[in-house]
Amino acid sequence: MSPDGRRGTEERVPLQDAAETMRAVRERCVWSQRITHRDLVPYLIEESHELIDAIENGDRVEMREELGDLLWQVLFHSAVAAEDEDDPFTIDDVARTLSEKMVRRHPHVFGDAVARTPEEVLEHWNAAKAAEKRERRSVLDGIPRGMPALARAQKVLGRVAGPTVPPSDSPRAVASEADLGDALLALVAQARAQGWDAERALRERLAALEAEVRAAEPAGD
Repeated sequence: MSPDGRRGTEERVPLQDAAETMRAVRERCVWSQRITHRDLVPYLIEESHELIDAIENGDRVEMREELGDLLWQVLFHSAVAAEDEDDPFTIDDVARTLSEKMVRRHPHVFGDAVARTPEEVLEHWNAAKAAEKRERRSVLDGIPRGMPALARAQKVLGRVAGPTVPPSDSPRAVASEADLGDALLALVAQARAQGWDAERALRERLAALEAEVRAAEPAGD
């Protein structure tokens, strides 16, 4: 590193290299040049789920690769955003905004606030977030509509103040699709009360079922 604190070209940071690789791809690849934020949405969803698979399978090699693929999506969106005529921003702007937000939301780390328990940390986080989102009119504002239904139900129940759907200790009689919705919501409420992740629970049970089905299938020639 030079006396003025700047890195020489021989000491380039891999993250900087990744951003410059993305910039070159955006400028020189005819397919990438045509891509918009909306075009990237399916890839963002797919890469996120591939990372989740790697995490839940405990595959660290895949995890490192999939984290890179997800980072590529962030870099890609930032490269597209940098070309916007009305409101351009770059990956540096994204990183700066992130750092500033995390500093605000961790006053017990970067300020004088005290948090001795995870619950106290969450109080600081929620207070800082509420101050940032003053324009919101509902506790439900900001919950993505594109979330899977079980995960979104758990998020909604977590936001609702006061009495919510009571956890059910026994399965409900289901005679219609509406009844099914009530029963599923009650199960999600029960999951929240126990500190469980309903979406992950179903996903992992499906993985076990898939393994059972594959094991029972006749082996190919």
